Amino acid sequence: MTRLSRTLLPTLKDAPADAEAISHKLLVRAGMVRQVGSGLWTYLPAGWRAHRKVEQIIREEMDRIGGQEISMPVLQPADAWERTGRYGIDELLKLEDRKGSPMVLGMTGEECVTVHMANEVRSYRDLPQLVYQIQTKERDEPRPRAGILRTREFVMKDAYSFDRDEAGLDETYNLCIEAYDRIYDRSGLQWYRVESDVGMMGGSAAHEYMAPCAAGEDTIALAPGYAANVEVASANPRPVDAGEELAAPEEVETPALKTVAEVSEFLGVDPGSLIKSVPVVTDDGEFLLVLIRGDHQLNEIKLANAIGIASRPAREDEIEEKLGPPGFIGPVGASVRTLKDRAITGGGLVAGANRPDRHLKGVEPGRDFAFEEVDIRSVVEGDTTDDGHSIELVPAIEVGNIFKLGTRYTVPLGATYLDEDGKEKPIVMGSYGIGPARIVAAAAEQFADEKGLSWPTPITPWQIHLVSLSKAAEPERAEADHLYEQLLEAGFDVLYDDRDAGPGQKLTDAELLGCPLRIVVGRRGLADGIFEGSERRSGEEHRIPVEGGVEEIARIYSSLAG
Repeated sequence: MTRLSRTLLPTLKDAPADAEAISHKLLVRAGMVRQVGSGLWTYLPAGWRAHRKVEQIIREEMDRIGGQEISMPVLQPADAWERTGRYGIDELLKLEDRKGSPMVLGMTGEECVTVHMANEVRSYRDLPQLVYQIQTKERDEPRPRAGILRTREFVMKDAYSFDRDEAGLDETYNLCIEAYDRIYDRSGLQWYRVESDVGMMGGSAAHEYMAPCAAGEDTIALAPGYAANVEVASANPRPVDAGEELAAPEEVETPALKTVAEVSEFLGVDPGSLIKSVPVVTDDGEFLLVLIRGDHQLNEIKLANAIGIASRPAREDEIEEKLGPPGFIGPVGASVRTLKDRAITGGGLVAGANRPDRHLKGVEPGRDFAFEEVDIRSVVEGDTTDDGHSIELVPAIEVGNIFKLGTRYTVPLGATYLDEDGKEKPIVMGSYGIGPARIVAAAAEQFADEKGLSWPTPITPWQIHLVSLSKAAEPERAEADHLYEQLLEAGFDVLYDDRDAGPGQKLTDAELLGCPLRIVVGRRGLADGIFEGSERRSGEEHRIPVEGGVEEIARIYSSLAG
């Protein structure tokens, strides 16, 4: 039972001064969350109701594919994290207990759950296994932002699969895809499943679930039949009007002109015909010259994936020693390992001459310099897929991710099994995460309007917002009380505004909170024998007869819920 006169729902007229994201502004204004510290949030009753409804959808769909719910500790010994090589992650919170033993606050559960499997699984008969938890996670986030979107403590559903081989992993992975698709459909979100980078999780393949909205920190590349995070997206670039093709490169003076824009304007050529030279140094100390088109940007994640190691920009002294003056460097005559992005094609190109104030025109890859060809650029608007569809770049919130981890964790942690022939083999593993809070925030972002929140029916804190416009001593209040009891008996989640506040405040709060259906019980309506209904999303109004009102309200809500 939820009477607003007894509910902690502290609505605000104004958003916090530091709030930029819509979800941050409205979830605070609607009294759903409150900040404790940087990246630390308390869910008040309304916010936690929405969160718990998301959790229930997740539980139902994970159970449907055979998932088994467990609960693992947040506080964990550091040993397993050291053995997997993840102890050095900056975002991992580290501490010692009173005995001086190194401990961590888990940001994910791979280490803990794999140790359990290493201890419990013996035979191929014990596999496959699929377990999950909905548990608190800790992350030493360097830049908490956007309210509950990027925090230092959060609840996450993390699931882990354990199979005999890659074929078994493929089967479980596809089951989890089906479950995730249903979860996001049931949550009412607009979403995409996109190819993604494995990142700190490791493994062989990964997908992310993205909810498009303006507050998203990620960008996804979309086209009919194609969706990928820009971290890994590939597409065909626009054609370039190349410069004059020459029998050999010719040097031209470009006094003090270092940028692509300056050089292309000076020479009167398409910026895409310039070769942008990006010198980097890998973590093992190798100097590389990376080449991309002048109108493109280097994608550092794709570069790391291509060379199998992270890198940093080379310093000016390193560039000077290996190539020449910064701003005028190029691949022709360079005696360093050179990686060329595959978007650079043909002849008639322009590159730095490795001499002050000089560039070369008429450059042709292969003829004038050797290279390794890779895909290391970020896609841009106007690129096309292989079937000719134009790429669109859309900001989005990551609301879930899935990884084929393979033996990334099972080998270092000794999680093995004996096969039918008695041979010991490593267990093959998958990882599957969902952030319930991110689903809540994404729904707030996608469906809000100028009046406030507008919840999808599956995750709304309350299904019906019942508003009495009468004060406690007035006779019309008894009719509202009676309707409230009837709606509860009919199985509805009802927020009943029985406060002795003015009609304006009550109706404004109802719009702000955003429950799908508002029912108003007032003197004028009752005089006409009706309750006044209003759909939050469409604004459609209903005159609901008092006689048989609950049945009519149920019919209206059923149509809203689909």
